[in-house]
Amino acid sequence: MRNTDAIQAIKSRISLADMARRYVELRSVGSRLVAPCPFHQETKPSFSINEEQGTFYCFGCQASGDLFDFYGRLNGLDFKETLQALAEEAGVQLQTYRPNPQARQERSQKRDMLKMHELAASHFHSNLNAAHAKVCRDYIEERGITPELQEKFGLGWSMDSWQDLGDTLRRAGFDLNAAVECGLQSKSASGRTFDRFRNRLMFPIRNLSGQAVAFGGRIIPSLAKEDDAKYINSSDSPIYKKGEHLFGLFQARPSIAVKKSIILTEGYMDVITLHQYGYTQAVGVLGTALTPEQIKRLSGFSSHLELMFDGDGAGRKAAFRSCEMLLTRGLSCKVVLFPGDNDIDSMLRTHGPEAVEELRAKEQDGLAFCISVLRGMAPRDAVDWARKFLSQVELPELFQRFASELASGLGLSEADLRGGVLDRRQSASAPARASAPAAPKGISRDREIMTFAVRYPHCLPDLQAAGADLYLSAPWAFKLWEKIAQSCSEEAFELLEPGERKFWIRCRGTDAPPLDNEEGELNAIRHMLEQLQKTAHMASVVEALRQGTADEETQREYMRALDEARGRHSDQ
Repeated sequence: MRNTDAIQAIKSRISLADMARRYVELRSVGSRLVAPCPFHQETKPSFSINEEQGTFYCFGCQASGDLFDFYGRLNGLDFKETLQALAEEAGVQLQTYRPNPQARQERSQKRDMLKMHELAASHFHSNLNAAHAKVCRDYIEERGITPELQEKFGLGWSMDSWQDLGDTLRRAGFDLNAAVECGLQSKSASGRTFDRFRNRLMFPIRNLSGQAVAFGGRIIPSLAKEDDAKYINSSDSPIYKKGEHLFGLFQARPSIAVKKSIILTEGYMDVITLHQYGYTQAVGVLGTALTPEQIKRLSGFSSHLELMFDGDGAGRKAAFRSCEMLLTRGLSCKVVLFPGDNDIDSMLRTHGPEAVEELRAKEQDGLAFCISVLRGMAPRDAVDWARKFLSQVELPELFQRFASELASGLGLSEADLRGGVLDRRQSASAPARASAPAAPKGISRDREIMTFAVRYPHCLPDLQAAGADLYLSAPWAFKLWEKIAQSCSEEAFELLEPGERKFWIRCRGTDAPPLDNEEGELNAIRHMLEQLQKTAHMASVVEALRQGTADEETQREYMRALDEARGRHSDQ
């Protein structure tokens, strides 16, 4: 079936309310279903579902949309991935597109790269059973990684060979130049390809669909040479962007759904060790600083994160920066730092999970941790950081709390701290204000016309007959009008962009007037348009009289026209 039809079929089989109940506890308030928002840190029931229309809206973070927006945002998926996932769940067949030759070639290339990575993952995993892999098996046993965890994460071994994986890929019919492009092979100056990973414990990195898209390789300590890097990681490729993925997220998804929280740590072994001891909601940042893309993906699963980093300088710095990024984006976080030379692995294996639980019982709230770090900084630097931090916080309820706690923690007056934030925000927005044109006079008129068009899209022909489209002036209004005109029905919602969907939901949501006064609202719009027409007519007559070039009889006609435009009739 056509994918526009498939969307409606999916919505008829999976309700937004039923989907939302998997993640939040909904309760009825009048005609609405409400809950704390799953997309940001809060306890108030600002998240609202309109069951009749199949839409949601959060009055805190302004997240909005339909079933597809909800599922995609929670799971970090784009629309295509969301459509495929929900179609599979609903048992709906999607239309197969015929892309242009270039797009078809790119899709084929990506499919081959995914197949190569799956073959490589299987190859490395099977290598663990070979005689030459004893040194790796001994290391795995020494680290206490159980066979179950080896299977869960698909651990493997890359041989001390230049062509072991390359020969396997070649025998399977794959182009080794493509294997170079996706990071499985490297190429010498002479053009000869060779295995990128050699003599290493291999960690497959999987996307949310469970497909291997990259690898991390750890050198075995007993085999390490002086110039060997401890880890070698896949570089970015057509199927993998390091800053968008998290190690172990695919494996942790079921546990995160149950525990409603995520443990965020740094390395591959940290994640695996945490899973070994029952912390199966743990994921890793793949050896990089936390990125906005990773935060967006994490926020789709939970708004509550627990940071577990080493207690050294690097670990504290990473935790500090991560807290800043998470808190300003509306997520809550807590920090656990391991004391002394201990890391996650040594703490769990030496002292057991009881010691970790003691640390978790004393964990710091993310903002409290940031304040403790700020107290160790020069006062001027600490205040500058606090003002910069607050200038990035958009949710009013969080801004108020953060400003109060930072001012108290740094020994400042809240007024001084807020004033600096206001100056920073005004400074940041000044160039935009200076270059932006003045708001058009017709902006409220555009909003009034488009509000009715959204509330009653089937009445668009009536609006057009009244000349409403002739009075639109803003680009956003023209664009939205065209999209509604394509269907003149509620199906126009599927064509809208995120900002347009927010406007749609505000016009038709549970806090908007009921959709039971179509004729009255249409008459109000018609009256407004009639007044606009009269005003325009009066302006043209007044301008003609002002010019004073017409003869006496014509001027009398102008005066009669002006009286009529004003709603009066003159006998003179």
